[in-house]
Amino acid sequence: MPLSTQSQADIDQYILIASLDNARNLSNILKAISFRDHAIFSATQNGLKVTVEDSKCLQANAFIQADIFQEYIIKEDTVGFQVNLTVLLDCLTIFGGSTVPGVCTALRMCYNGYGYPLTLFLEEGGVVTVCKINTQEPEEPIDFDFCSTNVTNKVILQSDSLKEAFSELDMTSEVLQITMSPSHPYFRLSTFGNSGNAHYDYPKDSDMMELFQCTKIQTNRYKMSLLKPSTKALALSCKVSVRTDSRGFLSLQYLVRNDDGQICFVEYYCCPDEEVEEE
Repeated sequence: MPLSTQSQADIDQYILIASLDNARNLSNILKAISFRDHAIFSATQNGLKVTVEDSKCLQANAFIQADIFQEYIIKEDTVGFQVNLTVLLDCLTIFGGSTVPGVCTALRMCYNGYGYPLTLFLEEGGVVTVCKINTQEPEEPIDFDFCSTNVTNKVILQSDSLKEAFSELDMTSEVLQITMSPSHPYFRLSTFGNSGNAHYDYPKDSDMMELFQCTKIQTNRYKMSLLKPSTKALALSCKVSVRTDSRGFLSLQYLVRNDDGQICFVEYYCCPDEEVEEE
């Protein structure tokens, strides 16, 4: 195991230790939510949840399960802190984030509790770098109260089809309108930009559609500026679940495979921009 030269006494002082043979498995998923400087880390026995928010209208969560890590030790029920995500990503890629086969940066991430820095031990090719990043007391994340029992419509798509849609829609539009319906047009994305109105429809029996569960017609608009950060997660993902609840709140859940083929999830919550009256 890399970084095994640390003494047991050094290890015992920490309340959270998370180690990876390949730091890219953490840095890539954090890049998918890096649209603001600060991130809230919440660690439990199940793994790490990292949250980034924007003006109470958008929330992104990255979930890294405990079994993704080669070593995961937590000595309290929950451990939380806030850290500068930009600085953390710079540290995780301090060796250049090599994509050369067989060359990996090993990581041991340690935290000693309130008031202490987040300490990263990074090793590549026998060279070890230690980074200490100041932490703050975590703010309470917004509760979007997005409950599965209130979900009215849900589709699961191959990510490639959503990437194709975004490449064809007019991104000068201030909003993205999402229509979900038990009947035609089933699942429609619409923009209203400089070049006019554009629609992108998915038939419910499309090869790209893995699941189609719509109980009622719903049309909601979402600010494009809020949705654009989620395209970082889309680019990494292989599947995406699109859900809306009875209030029109949007959940985009991305399934992301890391370099080792393990599955992580990134979820974006976005509140609707305005109600759209049915014609």
